[in-house]
Amino acid sequence: MQQKRDYYDILDVTRDADENEIKKAYRKLAIKYHPDKNPGDKEAEDKFKEATEAYDVLRTPEKRQRYDQYGHAGLEGISSDFGFGINLDDILNDVFGDVFGGFSRTQQRRPKQGRSLQTNVEITLEDAYNGKEISFDVPRIESCSDCSGSGAETGSTVDTCPQCHGRGQVTQSQGFFTMSRTCPRCRGEGEIIQNPCRNCNGQGRIRVNHEIKISIDKGVVNGFEYRLRGEGEAGTLGGPPGDLLVVVHIRPHERFSRDGHDLITSAKISFVQAALGSSIEINGIDGVHKLDIPAGTQYGDRVRIHGKGMPRYRSSSFGDLVVQVAIETPRKLNQEQRSLLEKFAESHGDSPETGHSGFWDKLFRFNDDNK
Repeated sequence: MQQKRDYYDILDVTRDADENEIKKAYRKLAIKYHPDKNPGDKEAEDKFKEATEAYDVLRTPEKRQRYDQYGHAGLEGISSDFGFGINLDDILNDVFGDVFGGFSRTQQRRPKQGRSLQTNVEITLEDAYNGKEISFDVPRIESCSDCSGSGAETGSTVDTCPQCHGRGQVTQSQGFFTMSRTCPRCRGEGEIIQNPCRNCNGQGRIRVNHEIKISIDKGVVNGFEYRLRGEGEAGTLGGPPGDLLVVVHIRPHERFSRDGHDLITSAKISFVQAALGSSIEINGIDGVHKLDIPAGTQYGDRVRIHGKGMPRYRSSSFGDLVVQVAIETPRKLNQEQRSLLEKFAESHGDSPETGHSGFWDKLFRFNDDNK
């Protein structure tokens, strides 16, 4: 029979090591050699058991005292004589807390909050401008109305599992170790439903399409999120429901683009209107507006109509309507029109026969751009 190694050597600690040093040393070895991390590795499993046995002795004052006095011989028969044994659940929970949550000795069934959900809604730019109440369906899990979430048929009872006595887990001994596993009879629920509810098949919850109504605020932007408290899935064992996150998407508009709170659109004017200035009507998102074109406006210039853009979220102010000007050049000129333009060009020192400089260069370039 192979002689047992010294427990202090196994954990690589001194004989006067305190509780924290011993726990830290064991934690390092347990992480390295835990069977879940080394499936099928017999050597790692043996080292894990060896380290666990050493930790169990050195963490327990009575065991450590006997070991320090008499060595391994002092621990022979200790399980039967003193009631001591190695409960792996206690050790892992002591050292790792919730890291090895699957090893907890008992599984207390506690109320649990339902899962939160997310859905997307699509609206028009006009909806974002005016605000709108919309409705839509969300598939979600709710408490069964027939059994009030108990999972049992009306008039029947929910019994405590006779195998685990309501703990949800059963204890198994593997040699020197004691571990807990999910109860196979109740599957960790701790309860047995003798007559399951026919509406929910004993689950206590059912999937339904739930209608949601929400008021879209004026001025919302693309990607805006609404969090609706309690509109997610139902909780279990009386736990609160989760939340519903509604993400707003604004469809692209055929006439407007959006830059923050400003609306961007375009308008075509003649080169005469651009040169002399003019007033035109422009279609905004809320109606028709007068737009004053300054004299000398160039192709691509932007002219603003203040306060005719998008409303600011939860504010009384608005952005601007920004009109990008495109100058439309006539494709055909009669003789009189051409003669007048030539005289105008000559008065500026330009001529269509001399390289299209100045006025003529701009005129022909605008014409090309708008073909």
